[in-house]
Amino acid sequence: MEQILRPIYQERASSPETLGVILIEKRWPGDPITDTFDEIMLIITTNEETPIYTKHYTDGTGKAAMHVISEKQLRKWLLLGTKRKVVDWLFYGKVFFDRNEFVEGLKNELKEYPFYGRKIKMGLELSRLVRVYMEGKMFFEQLNYMDAYQHAIQSLHHLARLTVIEKGFSPEVTVWSQVKKIDPAIYKLYEELIMSEEPIEKRLELLFLASEFFIHNRTLDGARHIMDVMAEKETWAIQELHEHEELQIYSINLEVLIEFLIEKGFIEIVESDSKNEYVFHREYRVEP
Repeated sequence: MEQILRPIYQERASSPETLGVILIEKRWPGDPITDTFDEIMLIITTNEETPIYTKHYTDGTGKAAMHVISEKQLRKWLLLGTKRKVVDWLFYGKVFFDRNEFVEGLKNELKEYPFYGRKIKMGLELSRLVRVYMEGKMFFEQLNYMDAYQHAIQSLHHLARLTVIEKGFSPEVTVWSQVKKIDPAIYKLYEELIMSEEPIEKRLELLFLASEFFIHNRTLDGARHIMDVMAEKETWAIQELHEHEELQIYSINLEVLIEFLIEKGFIEIVESDSKNEYVFHREYRVEP
């Protein structure tokens, strides 16, 4: 397939808008890194009119996919961690074209992990962790153990990612092998949950008890991004927080994160008068 794709990526590379061309080959049958295709051709461009453009090809025996991605879209995926396989593509693909070493620079950025990007990612993981942990604990208290187990697995996954990000690494690739080296205690907790022969309710009880400690120790750093944003002015209405450009990425988890940070003493409630003398507006500020 590579020989067949060569004229396509050569044509793309000749465009002044193209920043990089990367070819990713499958490693084994049904390889998820290539979405079961034999090859993936990733083309990064400065053109933002169509942030994502995809085509599929075949030579009758094999199949390939071409993804043309704008730099802005790619950076958004990398920042939010919403397309984890893209990191695999960048690191494991063959670079066939690299205008002004753009791809090499991007890979170095990911390795070095700028602090600002780390704060946002930690905030996102904390918000996801808090939601699934609280929902899982509720299911556990209601004796819905299978639903609680599913949420416990998810919460450990977010805790693992949060831990890796905290250390300045990317959690996109083999997160549990990373956690085993970075924080063996969290790895052990995961191992106990999925491999222990204890009854499921005992495993869950241990998990939710221990998770309180791990979440507590990471709350301050995980909340740093939202607290820095909120420090820009004295008080915030919830709608103002939802509309802030940097906080929109928290989406449905924003309000549960706010309530969690109130409970932990990082954010305080400010009451202000409304048109109804019996009801107050509820606003928020960072604890001074």
